[in-house]
Amino acid sequence: MITKLTHVNVWVINQDSAYDFYTNKLGFKVKLDLPMGQDGRWLTVTPPGQPDLELVLFPVSRSVFSGETIDSLKHLVQSGTFGVAVLTCDDIFATYEELSAKGVEFSKPPTKEFYGTEAIFKDDSGNWYSLAQLT
Repeated sequence: MITKLTHVNVWVINQDSAYDFYTNKLGFKVKLDLPMGQDGRWLTVTPPGQPDLELVLFPVSRSVFSGETIDSLKHLVQSGTFGVAVLTCDDIFATYEELSAKGVEFSKPPTKEFYGTEAIFKDDSGNWYSLAQLT
């Protein structure tokens, strides 16, 4: 029987840049940062208040894929094809202002929806997230 979800893979273009984005802009905590292979590392971060869920900031690299596949995947990530998750907050307007001040780029400002208020932003690689204050 499955008991819980512990890791979610997020494709990133550059792990150093992703490290900075997730920790310094979003306030996530580094859980693990270990060497892995020739061109990467096992880098996981956890959302504030949820230390048992790790985002694996996994590089699009040659250690996993061939050249043509890498190029295709990089293009998909950078073009914003992948929506990763919904991140919730208690005050979306304050969180929107805080993240915007840190340089997080939103493609959709806080907007009232049937389920609450939502804003959309992308990480430094191009993955998009929904930031929501649920009702």
